[in-house]
Amino acid sequence: MFRPKPTSRFILLALTLLLLANFIASITATTESEDSELEELLALDDEVEQEEEQGGVSNVRSSEAEVLTKAQRIVLELNHDNTKRVIEKNEFVLVLGYAPWCARSAELMPQFAEAATSLSELGSPLLMAKLDGERYPKTASLLEIKGFPTLLLFVNGTSQVYTGGFSAEEIVIWARKKTGEPVIRISSVPAAKEFLKRHNIFVVGLFEKFEGPHCKEFVKAATADNAIQFVEVSNIDVANVLFPNVKQVYLFLGIVKSEAERYTAYDGTFEMEQILKFLDYNKFPLVNRLTESNSATVYSSPLKLQVIVFAEEDEFKKLLEPLQDVARQFKSEIMFIYIDITDENHAKPYLTLFGLEEAESTVVVAFDVRVNSKYLLESNPTPSNIKEFCSGLLHGTLSPYFKSQPIPNNTNETVHVAVGKTFDDLVLNNNKNVLLEVFTPWCITCETTSKQVEKLAKHFKSLDNLFFAKIDASVNEHPKLNVDDYPTLLFYTANDKENPIKLSTKTSLKDLATSINKHVKAKYEVAKDEL
Repeated sequence: MFRPKPTSRFILLALTLLLLANFIASITATTESEDSELEELLALDDEVEQEEEQGGVSNVRSSEAEVLTKAQRIVLELNHDNTKRVIEKNEFVLVLGYAPWCARSAELMPQFAEAATSLSELGSPLLMAKLDGERYPKTASLLEIKGFPTLLLFVNGTSQVYTGGFSAEEIVIWARKKTGEPVIRISSVPAAKEFLKRHNIFVVGLFEKFEGPHCKEFVKAATADNAIQFVEVSNIDVANVLFPNVKQVYLFLGIVKSEAERYTAYDGTFEMEQILKFLDYNKFPLVNRLTESNSATVYSSPLKLQVIVFAEEDEFKKLLEPLQDVARQFKSEIMFIYIDITDENHAKPYLTLFGLEEAESTVVVAFDVRVNSKYLLESNPTPSNIKEFCSGLLHGTLSPYFKSQPIPNNTNETVHVAVGKTFDDLVLNNNKNVLLEVFTPWCITCETTSKQVEKLAKHFKSLDNLFFAKIDASVNEHPKLNVDDYPTLLFYTANDKENPIKLSTKTSLKDLATSINKHVKAKYEVAKDEL
């Protein structure tokens, strides 16, 4: 047997140790690389900035695309291997679950990246990360990401549902509140001026000292609210930068918005619930432009009366200022909303409720959520007409709107076509017994029932006290027609139109004829062999 010489043994041992050292080093390097990925990316940004400064003004990159690229580098990319470690090793991690094909993910991504940049500059302990849920479905499932986009905050490894807005500013505010910074303290005029550049909406509180029951209630309100940045100050000059004309007092609260109704002072008691109620009624603009990102916030308003204006962008620009004047008169009572009439996702569902889905010119409608009623401004949408419309809505003097097709010509029809406008005349005020078929075009079994009704109408045509009618419930409404199952057959007896009798649509033609005879109580009996 070959016996290696001592020199050979040493060389073999050295090679083995060298290979083992390289293997351990590669593992360590991989782990350290993944754990320090965020720091490396930030260092890369600093390096780029230094290069740009050295290159002078001519080399400054100021396009939005380059700013976004920088911001996106700050967001850590999660994968199957590093997700668990990142979440467990960091106290706060905000994860964006997205899919490359998802349009809403694409809209949210730049806002998320911009928020990451702002939070990094503010020294926030929050780590921002994103996960491609399509590429890593098992990891997404493990994090309970079930749709896209999804935002989840992990605090010491435990997830919380994101409940904030979707602009960069709203993400920053929500994140800071959830990571222990519900209130920002501003102590100087320059800091206040810088703050104004960054925030579109905020609440300012002026206190003599940052202690006591009033200040505590202010902080509790700031913690409970998820969307608005709270600021506390103790210097009157600083307060006046944020909210002009604050009197020389040391207990003040107000909300500031970057729109027509910019400043609103609070005159209630310093209790958390009352402060939050004040914000609920005053945080919205005079006229809210409905978008995908703010729709949930707008719909959460406590205001139960809503006026919605549908118009093309150019037409709305002309109407905006006078509409704001009208909205100011009904502030805290009516929510005013604008929807681009060309936006099918938001406009069409509403307009369909009024049978106006093909409308192209300005439309003004209203809703009273308390009683589930809708209203339509049928005159020209001038500021004075809109004001009168709003006054009627507020005082309950408007007549609810019900959809109706144009009145048809029923000459020589055995089954008369009823519409919303003729329902009273043909059904409720008819001195005859009425058999009404309620149908919709998309109902699969309605056609069969319609054929049965036609046969019954022809067979009973000699009966003077029986009237046949049908109504398309998809485009016609009436306050006393409450049907949500199609087809439906309703029999209105001549002496009781308030309590129609529902007939089965799953029975035979002969059984229907028998039921009709029973309710009509006619001397004429149907010959069974004729049906």
